[in-house]
Amino acid sequence: MGFSCKEFKVGKCEGEKVVDGETMPLVLEPPASTKSDIESLLLALENNKDWFEQMIIKNSAVLLRGFDVKNAEDFNEIVETFGWEDIRYVGPAPRTHIYKRVWTANEGPLSEFIYYHHEMVLIKEFPKKVILFCEIPPPEGGETPFVPSFKVTERMVKEFPEEVKQMEEKGLKYSFIARSTQNDNSSMRGRGWEDAFGTSDRKVAEERAKALGMEMEWLPNGGVKTILGPRNLTKVFEGRKGRKMWFNTLVGMYGKELSSAMMADGTEIPEHVVKRCEEIIEEESIQFKWEKGDVLFFDNYALLHGRRPSLPPRKVLVATCK
Repeated sequence: MGFSCKEFKVGKCEGEKVVDGETMPLVLEPPASTKSDIESLLLALENNKDWFEQMIIKNSAVLLRGFDVKNAEDFNEIVETFGWEDIRYVGPAPRTHIYKRVWTANEGPLSEFIYYHHEMVLIKEFPKKVILFCEIPPPEGGETPFVPSFKVTERMVKEFPEEVKQMEEKGLKYSFIARSTQNDNSSMRGRGWEDAFGTSDRKVAEERAKALGMEMEWLPNGGVKTILGPRNLTKVFEGRKGRKMWFNTLVGMYGKELSSAMMADGTEIPEHVVKRCEEIIEEESIQFKWEKGDVLFFDNYALLHGRRPSLPPRKVLVATCK
């Protein structure tokens, strides 16, 4: 599907790439300076909902830039225009609810790099779309780089055909430790289990974890170890050219203090394979600088994303949709 919508103008941003014939991200700007207000944007989105969603699938990332999006209330109106169902975040990142469907992005220290991932990749039900809004761009760093997932699979299959085949056949198993009941914003994985599962009742937490495809082991210090597996190494999603996405968090959880990743039968994954995968992901990454008022739509089926370290202040809000 080509670009054809008179209510948006195609722009450019530093760092964009053409991948398999498609520009990532596709930058959409107001067609005229008189059409940059939030009311004009909402009307344009309302009139072109189906087309806009197809652009997200086609280009994997769509960046609205140059519109007068001021705050969480404006951002929420944009999200709700489409009628996409909300999905509650489940994961280790500490986050704060801001307004209706809007939350803070990971509140872990800005000095830390949040590694590339598909949002909620380990949970049985994960979002189809991740939408980000930049209220305060950082003075330095703080980019939200993203990676076309299928490119990682292509290169890993080419370089490690036997290892990839083995991981595909056996599946993957992960573990993660939440140290306490309370959130710890000094860590990018500091979310306590009570917040993560929405309860202080251990039995209820276990039931909710089971529904999400997790097992739990309670630790003497009040924390909990969650075990997830088997999980797929890759996935193919309808409408995405049959591309095999690198739909896992192998690199992000392998050999860390609070997490692990291995094959589902307990076989260790060779370290050199994981290290090379990390290099490939970085080589395929797409970087762009946030500007105030940016709204970025990700196809979560197709892209891994992360967060570069930055100087404060930085305020990026998020909504996740089915």
